[in-house]
Amino acid sequence: MRKSRFAEEQIIGILREHEAGRPTAEVCRKHGISEATFYKWKSKFGGMDVSDAKGARGREREAEKAARRDDARQCDPEGHQQPKVVTPVAKRQAVAHACTTHEVSERRACQTLGVDRSTVRYRSRRPDDGAVRLRIRDAGAGLRVANSRSRSR
Repeated sequence: MRKSRFAEEQIIGILREHEAGRPTAEVCRKHGISEATFYKWKSKFGGMDVSDAKGARGREREAEKAARRDDARQCDPEGHQQPKVVTPVAKRQAVAHACTTHEVSERRACQTLGVDRSTVRYRSRRPDDGAVRLRIRDAGAGLRVANSRSRSR
């Protein structure tokens, strides 16, 4: 929005001229403003003192700051936000939770959460290699211990 040519103090001075008895058309012509602008100012600043206008502007700025703080990604102005459901495992768990908690179908839960149904229905065909992974992890830990001992000497 474009900044006004007139400060709040000047606007209140112009409104006071009108209150003193000068006709609206004459006040507008003298200051080079339209009657629409004059009446808009009158609705906003009518009956205010200069100190009141400065306080109102401060409150207006605070409200603008608060509105800017309300980020589009945030659920609440305080910033409390649920973590994103990214991994397929987390998506499956979210759909299962929605189905059991809210007693809805898998299709409705997937549609609400924005999860593809094939992700929920997926079952891995790979054999379980948990034991192999543990052995590799243990071997790696043993190597790290051996390397740290040889470096400390």
